Amino acid sequence: MTTRVQILVRGVVQGVGFRPYIFSLARRRALRGQVVNNAAGVLIDVEGETTAVEQFINEIELGPPPLSRIESVERRDNLAPADYPEFRIAESESAGRKSVHIAADIGVCADCLRELFDSRDRRYRYPFINCVNCGPRFTIIEDVPYDRAKTTMREFVMCNECRAEYENPFDRRFHAEPTACAVCGPWLYLTDGNGRELETGDGAITRSRRLLLNGKILAVKGVGGFHLACDATNAEAVGRLRRKKYREDKPFALMAGSIEAIEEHCSVSTFERDLLLSERRPVVLLARRPGSSLSSRSSAVAPGLNSLGFMLPYAPLHYLLLENLDRPLVMTSGNVSDEPICHEDRDALERLSKIADHFLLHDRRIHVRADDSVVCARGNKELILRRARGYAPHALKTPFKFEREILACGAELKNTFCLTRRDHAFISHHIGDLENLETLRSFERGIEHFKRLFNLRPEIIAHDLHPEYISTKYAMALGDEMVKVGVQHHHAHIAGCMADNGVDGQVIGVAMDGLGYGTDGRLWGCEFFVAEYARAERVTHLEYAPMPGGAKAIREPWRMAAIHLQRALGDEAFDLNLDFVKRMDRRAYATLRRMAERGVNSPETSSMGRLFDAVASLAGVRDVARYEGQAAIEFEMAADPSQKSGYEFDCSGKIIKPSPVIRGVVADLLRHVPTPVIAAKFHNAVASLIFQTARRIRAERGLHRVALSGGVFQNRLLLNRAMRLLKADGFEVLTHGRVPPNDGGVSFGQAVVAGALTRADRAGGV
Repeated sequence: MTTRVQILVRGVVQGVGFRPYIFSLARRRALRGQVVNNAAGVLIDVEGETTAVEQFINEIELGPPPLSRIESVERRDNLAPADYPEFRIAESESAGRKSVHIAADIGVCADCLRELFDSRDRRYRYPFINCVNCGPRFTIIEDVPYDRAKTTMREFVMCNECRAEYENPFDRRFHAEPTACAVCGPWLYLTDGNGRELETGDGAITRSRRLLLNGKILAVKGVGGFHLACDATNAEAVGRLRRKKYREDKPFALMAGSIEAIEEHCSVSTFERDLLLSERRPVVLLARRPGSSLSSRSSAVAPGLNSLGFMLPYAPLHYLLLENLDRPLVMTSGNVSDEPICHEDRDALERLSKIADHFLLHDRRIHVRADDSVVCARGNKELILRRARGYAPHALKTPFKFEREILACGAELKNTFCLTRRDHAFISHHIGDLENLETLRSFERGIEHFKRLFNLRPEIIAHDLHPEYISTKYAMALGDEMVKVGVQHHHAHIAGCMADNGVDGQVIGVAMDGLGYGTDGRLWGCEFFVAEYARAERVTHLEYAPMPGGAKAIREPWRMAAIHLQRALGDEAFDLNLDFVKRMDRRAYATLRRMAERGVNSPETSSMGRLFDAVASLAGVRDVARYEGQAAIEFEMAADPSQKSGYEFDCSGKIIKPSPVIRGVVADLLRHVPTPVIAAKFHNAVASLIFQTARRIRAERGLHRVALSGGVFQNRLLLNRAMRLLKADGFEVLTHGRVPPNDGGVSFGQAVVAGALTRADRAGGV
């Protein structure tokens, strides 16, 4: 008995070798029909002996290509025979509303790497080698279905040998859209700082390596944009890069040629090794190894920190550049600080010419810029800090359906945007801080690209409550026909954490970060909620304190230290024998004090991030920050993890008062207690605050789940200690796994809240 069935496979199934996989399965079972990419995914039309057809369908999900992600398999049965003569791979169809998931850019696979260094292979040392299992995807796609004609590779006409591979269903490069070789594909060349060509091909790589060893700075065009590269062990070169890039202290990302090379400088656990070797190839934060050339905290690559951010090569070009190199390279984003990464040649030559001595370029156009992703390990769980290349634009499956398509515009800092359809959220790659025109343009272009790529037509626009955020202004400027939904910043954090974990119902939400606009017009940042997707009740929070100078108080932690010191101990605190008091400019403090008393440019905040800054400054860690969160990060690095005791907050009233903590810190400083002990005791105090407050809310509301979100929970020492206390007392603890806990995850949370409000409104609940 014969039968004919149509199967639609949805998910990441285009550009990952899925059609050849289906072709092989069908041929093995002697079935007839065809497989085709269409606007929804991969459509299979198969006919043959009934048992063989059923076995074929069952096999689809058993061993798909490694880069594919099957979301669903839908079938239509009892179709009339089509009398196919054989099974074939048909041309892509573009009719219908597009709903295809796009693969992320993937590091070069082992097969291609073997060919890259095989002198007998025709792609020997070709820096753009790839196949269906690796290479660029998201950064070169202009539209779907995913075909070469809709990528930036359409500018390269395949030679006969590449065409034969591309059209051979049994070849690893069958319909691998970036397929190319040295005869017909992209070409590499080295220029001086003015764009004058010096070398091409392998000669460009050899000379680039020599330049790096001689202390030069190179702008290297990669997969998603430009890197600025130099010898990480050359302090003069690293210092020069810092000065030219206007990046005084922020750590640089590093690249080494192998795990063994990384282990010379860092301790690498088994799980961290897996993260480094994954096809996503993120930057992984690792503990420094004492005794290495990069081990000192004063090392120019990451001053003040006891960790380093390392990644392995992911493009063939990187492997060639690092070949036989006995040292790691700085591989930092190709931009001037606070600007988006360069991804176009002309733009790079203009913006980076004052930084880079030479440019290593190629002529494969990058359609979408994508920074390197940054992650760290928390035990055997991945904590994503920046979600970009290798992760975006993979859609997140949600535990509910969005009844209407939503655009969530995200936060001001670490911006991402998010679009939704049915039970999927499409979170953008990392856009950056919306503080200049070029980043705003990247944000706007990114939204339009995602809308086109995934064929989304949002009806609802979710945005932050802060009226001065650029993302909020963008949302409000959209047409009146769009429904606008303002979402409180910290509610978005908690809702995003809940959806990240696939839970519903109420949770105890703990949101701690730098700051976010509250419903009372103040700047929140240490909030305890009873929360669900559609609403969040603020149960308690840290006591408000003025931020004299507004944003200047973020850049100058001593301001918050002075405010908290005065509030805890009065004016006599400034007569104490404290190093902080001795360092303080009395005239500047007098001005600051008047500003705070009169409420002049002194917004009130309940931020835990600002309290971290204050205590770090009091303890002598840092009075002036040169990048966001620097004081808090260095305070975490300084903490002695063996210290078990801690200070105590005053939680006796409706709000949480930090004055006892400040008094405890001052008492320890007067006793000359070492900074590592003070730092650990403060971390323990915050962990205990989270635990004790959660216990109180549990007693009042009967809730046993706690969601932890916000940038403060990037602090692994705090996160681990809080989780240990909560879990030991029977709490279920929710933390982020698929999106960052920082503001990079806010757009997802905004979409979740807006979707819940829509569902509740239709059900008559709002």
